[in-house]
Amino acid sequence: MKQKHFTIPVFIPMQACPFRCIFCDQEKISGHVDIPGPGDVVRIIEKHLTTIPSSNSIIEVGFFGGTFTGLPIATQQSYLEAIQPFIKNKLVVGIRLSTRPDFIDKEKLKMLKEYSVQTIELGAQSMEDEVLRKSGRGHSTEDTVKASKLIVEHGFRLGLQMMVGLPGDSAERSVLTAKSFVKLNAQDVRIYPALVIKDTPLEKLFNSGKFLPLDLHKAVEVVAKVYRILEEAGINIIRTGLHPSEGLLYGGDLIAGPFHVSFKELVLTKLWEEALQNLLAEDANEKLEIFIPPVQINYAVGYKSTNKNMLLEKFKTVRFTSDKNLSGRNYYADFS
Repeated sequence: MKQKHFTIPVFIPMQACPFRCIFCDQEKISGHVDIPGPGDVVRIIEKHLTTIPSSNSIIEVGFFGGTFTGLPIATQQSYLEAIQPFIKNKLVVGIRLSTRPDFIDKEKLKMLKEYSVQTIELGAQSMEDEVLRKSGRGHSTEDTVKASKLIVEHGFRLGLQMMVGLPGDSAERSVLTAKSFVKLNAQDVRIYPALVIKDTPLEKLFNSGKFLPLDLHKAVEVVAKVYRILEEAGINIIRTGLHPSEGLLYGGDLIAGPFHVSFKELVLTKLWEEALQNLLAEDANEKLEIFIPPVQINYAVGYKSTNKNMLLEKFKTVRFTSDKNLSGRNYYADFS
């Protein structure tokens, strides 16, 4: 049986972030306001472990929402030490953390290695300096390149985060960022569309007419291009689209932008739409049966059956059938 991967999230919103990125309010985005201490981390882990199957599970602890390596060394160590008993007892395999590209150096990496940190994610967001500057990131693309190389050289798993639709960004620039991630040997990537969150500098730009976020259709189109590049390079795409917090869904924190609770499904629906369009060139037949990898069948049918409906414009009946011998986005069709 294939082992399933779980990450127990610990949110430290905005901690040690030296800059205010124009798009960021981690408390609203993550839905977490309180900053946990080491004792809280233990309780968070214990609570999650009661919900995770004890067999066939790979469990790690992840620190998100802040600049972990920007915290005082003693604070970093107190967080990391709280997890060590779980690692010693083999309840947790290791630690994942997110940080900024300009807060990585050899000494920090040496310390993190001693505490069983396995994966370091960098909030790169873009590999275009103009986009970084307009977004108030406070670091350069060269910082991301240097930090990524150090992380890989020291034997960590490299994760990179990107955001499409920021000020100064374009579909072409997002594609170039994805290609740069491939060259940097990223193993994990998260892709987010830029959203206008309440009380952020980006909201002021939006209200003044100086920033227009991508609409949902365009965001899906751009992310699908990026997704394909990363997927073909064998990169693990951890997340596509922002996790919906209560504030975003119901609290009025989302001002504008391409937010959708099923954003990933929309992206994969788009990729399958492009793959299945080849069938429209076939001679018209009454029946069409398409054989799909089991894990992909819902995406092939499409969000709200959009792909199936596209094919029903030409074929009288369309049926999607699972074939466990298929993988990826491979399929074959039977015409009757």
